[in-house]
Amino acid sequence: MLVKVLDQITDDEMHKAAWELYERALGEMRALAVQRHLMYQSEFDEVMTDRRVEKYVCIDEEGTLVGLSTFSNDLYAVPLISPEYFAHKWPELYQQRRIWYAGFVAVDRASRSSRALLELMEAMFNTASAKNGIIALDFCRYNDVKRNMGKATERILNRFAGGTMRAERMDEEQFWAYEFPAAA
Repeated sequence: MLVKVLDQITDDEMHKAAWELYERALGEMRALAVQRHLMYQSEFDEVMTDRRVEKYVCIDEEGTLVGLSTFSNDLYAVPLISPEYFAHKWPELYQQRRIWYAGFVAVDRASRSSRALLELMEAMFNTASAKNGIIALDFCRYNDVKRNMGKATERILNRFAGGTMRAERMDEEQFWAYEFPAAA
């Protein structure tokens, strides 16, 4: 496996493969999370050409794209987060641009038993840890509770960090529904 960091994906073939991978790997989240966790294709297209967002691509031995993630320390380039939150909580790190946000990490279903996910995570870890920075990301309740993604990510990153990493839940949002059934 090879991980490359690109500032843009402009090649039509690679761009098409990236969108198809994104949809195959993450598309089910459209129906599993209240808040939208996936981009529409027009938004995806913009992110793929936005130089403020690094694209980590994982290519297998046959040259096939098997993993893709986005990573940025320009928090204004990340939709749906509040850069002001990070500036308030970690002012020095924010000012020094040592806070990275992983917009998504997608691994093709057929490659989930491979090292693609670990390779992507390690590459992003290396970027942030080289600057003594922070990696932030979010999981919907389904991925955190059903798939245990928060704890699994913590274990993996802590292993890369040699057991020296600290994890913190930054925030949690709840969505409530109030039904009014007809009186019996």
